[in-house]
Order: sequence, then C-alpha cells, then structure tokens
Amino acid sequence: MKIAQVTPLYEAVPPKLYGGTERVVAHLTDALVDLGHDVTLFASAEAETRARLIPVRDQAIRLDPAPLKSDLAAHMTMLSEVLKRADDFDVIHFHTDMIHFPFFARCADRTLTTLHGRLDLKDLAGVYERWSEFALVSISDDQRRPLPLANWEATVHHGMPGEAYRFSPTSEGYLAFLGRISPEKRPDRAIEIATRLNRPLKIAAKVDAADKVYWETVIKPMIDGNPLIEFIGEIGDHQKSAFLGGAEALLFPIDWPEPFGLVMIEAMACGTPVVAFRCGSTPEIIEDGATGFLVDTLEQAVAAAGRAHLLDREAIRARFELRFSATAMARRYLDVYGDLLARRPFAEEASAETVTPLRPYEDRSFINLA
Repeated sequence: MKIAQVTPLYEAVPPKLYGGTERVVAHLTDALVDLGHDVTLFASAEAETRARLIPVRDQAIRLDPAPLKSDLAAHMTMLSEVLKRADDFDVIHFHTDMIHFPFFARCADRTLTTLHGRLDLKDLAGVYERWSEFALVSISDDQRRPLPLANWEATVHHGMPGEAYRFSPTSEGYLAFLGRISPEKRPDRAIEIATRLNRPLKIAAKVDAADKVYWETVIKPMIDGNPLIEFIGEIGDHQKSAFLGGAEALLFPIDWPEPFGLVMIEAMACGTPVVAFRCGSTPEIIEDGATGFLVDTLEQAVAAAGRAHLLDREAIRARFELRFSATAMARRYLDVYGDLLARRPFAEEASAETVTPLRPYEDRSFINLA
C-alpha cells in the first residue's frame, strides 16, 4: 500500500527528548516500511525515518530557538503539501487531531485519523459530529468515553520497537518516575510512596513553562532536603533503558484520564513492573499481578510498590513483545487500512496484487489480549 503519515510538528520524529505522539508516528512509520509498504512521512526536516521524508518545516517547533513562531501556520503549510499529493496515496493517516477536516472532506474516505489526546473538552463534540465522515482511531477504549457517538473505526494501542529498549533482568533497587512535572501526573504521589517505603526515587521529567508554578511551589519543596529523592530532569531515548531498567518499579500515579501513557510500555520493555493508579487507560495496559499492579489509593500504591520485586521481569518483557511491539501496532493499523480500502468505490476492481498483502493480518485473534 501507499501510505502517508502526517505528524504534528511540535517535536522531532522521533523526539529528541520528551514527546509521545511524534515518537509513536516514528515507530509506526518504520514498522510499516519493514513490513514492505510504500510510506511517506510529512514532518520537520530533522526527522529520522526509513520512509520517504517530505520536510515541511526546517525543525520541530518546541526546540526551535526562534522567539516568535506560529504553530498554526506551520501545520497549515504541511496540510497544503499533503493535499497536493493526496491522490498519490491509498491511505492518508493523520495524527494532527481535527485540523485537517475542512481541507480533506473531498477525500475523507481515504483518510484515517488517530486521536492522541484527551477528548473531554467542551468544543470537540460539535467538530466530530460536523465532520463525521472521517474515520477515527482511539489509542485506548477509555479515551472514547466523552465521544461515544464519534465515527470510531478501531482502537489501536501504541507499540514501541523492542530493540530500542534493553531488557534488565535485575534492578538497582530504586523507584522511578518518568514523564512531565504537572498536577495531573501526580509526582507528589510518587514522592509520598517512596518516602513511606523509605526507598530511593529517581525522577526524570521535564518542566513546562505552564507547570513552573506547580514545580516551584509543590514539587521542589518536597524534593529539597529529602535524601531519598533524586531529580534528574528531562532525558532522551538513549537514556531510558538504563533509567527504567534499573528501577524496581515504575510509578505511574496519574490523576487524569490519560489516553495511553507510553512510559508504561517503555518500562515493560525493560522488564520493569508498573504501579499505576486505576485511571484512564491503565486497566487496558497493565495486567494486574503480571506486568504490574493497579491501585486505587495511596495506601494500595505503597503496598504494591513494596512487592513489585516479586514479579517476573522476563514475563513482563514477553508480554510487551506480544502486545506492544511496533510491529504488532503496525499490523493492527494494516487491518484498519484494509477495511478502509475495502469500502472505497474502486475496491471491487482492485487487483489481486493490491488485496493479497492484507491477508496475513485478517485473523485478529491475537489482538484482543487485554
């Protein structure tokens, strides 16, 4: 198939530091190429990809030192480039929320849109009702709750390349928090859990400008003078295997309906169990008692973190490879692409060569493992 992948322009593909959506697009794109498909990636110029790259901005927005820049203008320029080439592709896969809807209405039947963010915002329902011809993919079933009547095509959980993460059969005895310093991520809970257990906690996280006050007034005072807590700051992909693999458990103490949470499967790839609050997508990702523990209270989280070392790290890695590899994710998307193609008017005239590559992925019995 000829497939276009259209990514947000906020981070590099893959991101140099923190970043979720662009990282998923990078791994999906490469996995589709490895499976033999003709893939074109629309992204900023520093993207690293095995696909054909069409650069639409000189660099990703967040790390661009220019003091004044327009993210809307950058994305509109990219959409113009995609639209000029729309007829070149069997499927155009958007990861840009809903910004493309008004421009691609004439070819909506060849598009797929994966929604990566939260959907409980006031104005979203009207948009997805107005442009209901666009097929949507959720990244967890829980993500759909605010918009149950949207045009959902499938749920496809994220995947990561196993070779990018080094399995660690043993830990170094500390707890880990990886992500972003923000109220909804609840690093304060992670600090409290570690303090109650008298266990070291390493925090690798970025501090956005919007969360600066929260960092200065809530989290930094909890860290200062606490010998158990080490704040590392933002880390890149090349540092994650050592950071996550050395942890006895990853703490995922969120307090919001997170649609997925990549760090959970990154920890699993290293063999590290996850202690996650039962919120958002976590029950779909964590197999309680096997790849980690699901908890509802701080007391349960403390108890779970205290027994995380009893879980089988090799089994955790094996579950990652089965459920959350980049190849598994790409195959699930190929199923969805095939469904789209089968519904298009020319599908009846498609050649055998066009249809045959889809056959290996039509048996979906291996998908519903959660």
